[in-house]
Amino acid sequence: MVAETPRQIRYLIAEGIIPPPGGSRTRPDYGPAHVAAVHRYRALRDQGLKPSGIRALLLAESLARDGGQFALAPGVTLTIDPALLPPDIRPHDIGDLARAALEHILNQLAEGGPDAV
Repeated sequence: MVAETPRQIRYLIAEGIIPPPGGSRTRPDYGPAHVAAVHRYRALRDQGLKPSGIRALLLAESLARDGGQFALAPGVTLTIDPALLPPDIRPHDIGDLARAALEHILNQLAEGGPDAV
């Protein structure tokens, strides 16, 4: 098996493919969950998936596991109910809807303060 380089591990963490380590920046603490995530990443890569496809797979799994909630930014959580989605919807469509809703809310806040929403 090919060992991942420290640079590759940092990339996988930055992309959300493996969880960040515990500990401190100078003494990161990696455990069995990190090893399992790297092994899974390598197995998926060996099957031909690109990192973007692996991220999409992990996102879909987290959607099912976390009840459809995605923390997009502090104070911003996107909640998706997969049972209500039409079968032909594309991720781009969901992004457009979320962007429009967020723009509306931010515009309302800018016009009238926090009580305007």
